Order: sequence, then C-alpha cells, then structure tokens
Amino acid sequence: MPLDAITLRALTEELRPQLLNLRIDKVQQPARDQVILLLRGNKRLLLNAGANAPRLQLTELLRDNPAEPPMFCMLLRKHLVGARVADITQPGLERLVRIELDVTDDFGQPGHRTLVLEAMGRRSNLILLDGEGRIIDCMRRVDVEMSAQRQVLPGLFYEQPASTGRLPLLEETEAGFDEHLADVPQETQLDRFLLDTYFGISPLMARELAFRVCGETDGRVCQLDEAGRVYFKNVFFSFISTIKENNFTATLLKRNGELFDFAALPIHQYGAAVESETFGSFSELLDHFYEAKEKQERVRQRGADLIRTATNARDRGRRKLAIQEKDYAATQERDALRLKGDLITANLYRMERGQSRLVCENYYDEQQAEITIPLDPLLTPQQNAAKYYKRYTKAKTAEKYLREQMALARRDLAYLESVLQEIEQAETEQDFTDIRNELKDAGFIRKQGKKLPQRPSKPREFRTTDGLRVLVGRNNRQNDKLTLKDADYRDLWFHVQKLHGSHVILCTGGREPTDRDVTEAAILAAFYSQAQGGANVPVDCTQVKNVKKPAGGRPGMVIYTTYRTVNVTPDAEAVKAMQLGK
Repeated sequence: MPLDAITLRALTEELRPQLLNLRIDKVQQPARDQVILLLRGNKRLLLNAGANAPRLQLTELLRDNPAEPPMFCMLLRKHLVGARVADITQPGLERLVRIELDVTDDFGQPGHRTLVLEAMGRRSNLILLDGEGRIIDCMRRVDVEMSAQRQVLPGLFYEQPASTGRLPLLEETEAGFDEHLADVPQETQLDRFLLDTYFGISPLMARELAFRVCGETDGRVCQLDEAGRVYFKNVFFSFISTIKENNFTATLLKRNGELFDFAALPIHQYGAAVESETFGSFSELLDHFYEAKEKQERVRQRGADLIRTATNARDRGRRKLAIQEKDYAATQERDALRLKGDLITANLYRMERGQSRLVCENYYDEQQAEITIPLDPLLTPQQNAAKYYKRYTKAKTAEKYLREQMALARRDLAYLESVLQEIEQAETEQDFTDIRNELKDAGFIRKQGKKLPQRPSKPREFRTTDGLRVLVGRNNRQNDKLTLKDADYRDLWFHVQKLHGSHVILCTGGREPTDRDVTEAAILAAFYSQAQGGANVPVDCTQVKNVKKPAGGRPGMVIYTTYRTVNVTPDAEAVKAMQLGK
C-alpha cells in the first residue's frame, strides 16, 4: 500500500528524537528513486521517492551502489555531507516530510538546507531547497508541459502541492462533525463520508472506523439512529485523540501467510481472514514489508530486458531443436533410400527413361514382396538410382551433424534456463550487469562499443551456526570461479539435484564439518535454486576435488562424482539468520 498520512506522521514522530543533531557523513543513491543518508551512529536514513513505495525510514538492509553515482547524488553530496539534522516535520497531515538541515558553506559560513520528501504515489519527489526556500534541484523535474498548475524546477521557489479543499482531519470540532453528518445524503457509506469530508485519512482507516461503528465496512448513514450517531462521533474523536497523542502501533497484516498491508493502528475489519503482527518500530516494519517487494521490483525494472532476451533465445532454441529432432528422425529411415537405389540398379535391364515408378520384387525381403519405387521421369534409370544413393549419403552425414547440433542446442537451453533462474534471484545492480556481460560473452546479446571496465562482484556470504563460512555464487561465471578457482579442494560443494541453481561452497578449512553445517549449506543451495518454493528438496554434496568442468561446457556447467544427497526444505528465515551482519 502507499504510505498514508497517519503512518507518515507516526514515522516522523519516531525518527525525530533519533536523528536530531546527527551529522550526515555520506550520501548514496543505490537506485533511481532511492537516496540513503548515512548518519553518525551508523544510522542509515532511506528516502524513497518511488511511485510504488514512497517513504522515509531507518533501514538495516544493505543496498549496492552503482559504479558511477548519479548527478543528483553528486549534488546532494556537495550540499549535505557534513550537515546536521535540525528538525523533521510533517506539515499538517500532508503526505510530505521536511528535513531541516544546518550546513556550513565552503567559506565556513553557517547556512540552511531543506530536503523535502513528497510521498504522493506516482507524483512522489525528493526536492532540495536552499535557505530561502528556492529549489536547488529535485529527483523529478516537473515543467509546464507536465503540470500547468505547479512546476518543480531548479531556481523556482518551492510551493507545497495544492490543497484538496477538504477539511484537515485534526481540525474538526464536535459541532462541525454533527453539521457535516447531518448534511450528507442518508444512503452515503460511512467510509465515503469520511473520505469526501476530511483530508488526511486513508481508505483503510476510513473503512476501519466504519467497521468499529457498524460492525461492517460498508455501513451507511441511514443505519445510524441518534445513539448510533453519537457513538460514531465518539469513535471518530477517539481516533483523532490517538493521532494527536501519537499513540501509534506498528501493525503488519498478513493474508494466507503473505504480507498484505500495514497500518499505524490495529486493524480489525478483516476478522479471521487476516492475521496481525506488531513491530517495535515502523522502520523495522517497513524493512520487513518491502524487502521482498523491492527485490521483485528490481527484477521487474532492471531484469525485464534480460528476461526478454533470454526467453526469446530459449524459445528460438526450442523451435530449432524441434526441427532438428524431426530431421534426425528422418535420417533414421535412410536404409530405405539405399534399398531403393539397389533395387533400381538391379532392374536397370528392364527399365526405360520416362518411367514414373518401378514395381519390382524386394529381394531383401524374405517373402520377396512387391515394392513400388517412385521415379523422376525426367531422369534416366541410372540417374534415379544415383539420386537415391545421394539422398542416403546425405542422410548418413546429416545424422552425425544433427546429433552434434542437438547436443549443443540442449546445452544452450539448459544454460538459458539457468540464466533465467539467476535473473529471478538477482539482488543488486552489479548482479544484472554481470548477467548482461555473461550473455554478451555467450553471444546472446550483441556487443556494442568499447567494453567498459567492470568491478568484479563478490559471492553471497553466510556463516553457519557453528561458525563455518559459506559462499553462494550469484551467476554462472561466478559459479565457475568460485568452484574451480577460489575453493579449496577439501571444501564441500553443494548443488540442487537435477535443477538449475547456484554453486554453494562450505569452507571447511580442512576440518570435518558437523551435520548441522552440512544441512545449513544444503538449505542455502536449495533456496538459491529453482526449488526455492519446494519441500524436501534433494541437494547433492561432494568435495570440490570431485567437481570438474566438461569440455566445451557453458559457464556454470560441471560434472561431479562420489557425492551424497541431503534432503532439505528451503527456509527464508534460516537463510536470513545465516547472513553476515544480521
């Protein structure tokens, strides 16, 4: 759900005492819509101006940064590194937060900057203002062609988004509430009355208030008698008091075990269909809620072209293989072509030019049954015999060629399936860059221009409960390097059985790992594979010295011997517990 104004207020009140007077040490922009301010005390303030998840929060999730920082990030570094947080405010119940910053310019003179986060869905923005309220720059520039009413451009004075004309929720009085309720049509639903009358309340909260009053979310004004109207008013102003007193509860909603929604207050309208979980802080809740969603969004945005390329190549390969298999099946009937050539040759004495067929006894058949052989009337009998022999020789040659080509096609199909699995589990910008370069080297993406130097990515790193290091490859080329170059020959190698997945290395240091070490490494191998959503997944385990690269194998393809199989169930919580730094 988009962050509503009440949850934004809860976040602002939670963050203010934690961030006041802290110094900004670094500014990062890991994604187009995200900026992270690294503050003293190892605090990471995330400002997200994306259309799907605008928010600000303290985050524990580590995000990779691009090799070259974007221009907006460079500008923020110039103005904000060294600044101190003076205040964090939310004007009214606007979906807008102002971070006031005290800065010192290049000449040592004190100054002021303001960072404004507008968390308004597709119109979200992050704007940097100078001491006079003039826009220095913003994440998304809005010119007159995009909006005739409000432009957001460098050099202009900043103006807040225009008011909707509705009454701010926290400014309502009891007399005003009675008057508004009396004026509304009686068939109006209570949640619609609240949304149309007041500014700052979300549809979720409006439905929750209606449920508390009527026991259902679609209750109408006409259902309320005099006592019901009084009760509605009491519930409404109790809700307002909760907001004014900042008495919030970070509430996560789950439906069928899946993350569904979140709110700043307990939600009861869904009954037993939805379970609630409370968190100690809103920042912790948002990390938990958006971690998986951000990964899916990264794959959707950055991996879309890679998925399309790999999928198209795979589909072409499947069609090509189907044609090759059909041609190969035809070559298996080549002995019939030689037979017809032999029979024509044996019957040359009674054939004439211009015949369209030859009917003769098949002396290769025990019963010597008659056989009809089609002929080309434009050719002599000798030429017809030569034609059948030529077709036989061609089919014999084609059999060997097609067998080789089908093996290559099957190899490429398996490789492309593994690439698609890599894309689904890619986590960082570098992961997508590595996969793109891998596809270029494999010939599935055309190389253009000079090859830019790339910083090598590192494998995922974990530690078992008993303290052993576990490395997990991020892509096929890294799998090869990890298994065939970096790993010690005594380390243990893991891979999901008969499916595509990452190579996993349990670094034993020459000592015997415990059964728990082996099980946890196998869980990682199952989790980072096509069997991630499965149960009782077979994972093969062997020493690295038993793993070899086949001649001509695509990246990531290996053969192995002397292995044992461990059956495990992939567990996201177990994987998170093994992550370093968690």
